[in-house]
Amino acid sequence: MPRFLPITPDALVTQVIQPVLTANAHTVIAVDGADAAQPVTFADRIVEALRDAGRSAHVVSLHDYVRPASLRMEFGRTDEMSYRTAWFDYAALRREVVESLREHGRWLPALWDEAADRSARAAIRTAPAATTVVVAGPMLAGRHLDADLILRLDLSEAALRRRTPPDAQWTIPALLRHDADNPYTPTFFVRWDHPDRPALRVDQDRAD
Repeated sequence: MPRFLPITPDALVTQVIQPVLTANAHTVIAVDGADAAQPVTFADRIVEALRDAGRSAHVVSLHDYVRPASLRMEFGRTDEMSYRTAWFDYAALRREVVESLREHGRWLPALWDEAADRSARAAIRTAPAATTVVVAGPMLAGRHLDADLILRLDLSEAALRRRTPPDAQWTIPALLRHDADNPYTPTFFVRWDHPDRPALRVDQDRAD
């Protein structure tokens, strides 16, 4: 049976950043979690801790890498398969952030403005030495992002339904099916039903 130990959010941040504090190369951390788990909020905490330690660090939200509404909603505003396959541009995220950071020392912080449904018109950023980019958002598993560290903020189905707003409940079947179709072992697997009282899985071999 999986074994979990209680951990404070601050202690979790400390564990996540420890492996990259002495890195000489650029690194990518993925925070994988449904929007209801607020992965971007936790990514912000990771970046804040890295900056406090004197490291260059930035957050990239998956919601800044959505596809245009004409593609996202081609089959309706609440189509489950569209949410899984057409809503977010994972290939662009991999190309413009992960690969560009490692190969060219630069990255694009945002591709598309979801609210305005137009190009984000963001400027490409040059990365100082040993920069960490924290990519955060839903359904990151199985997207070939090749992150150095992966943190999974896992919600039970009951918590997912409880914490997802009414107008986004239609995304839940897509999230559950994606998780079922893409099992993986993240570096850190955290039960996140109660974000003030998370629990870290401690009986697994962690991915590098």
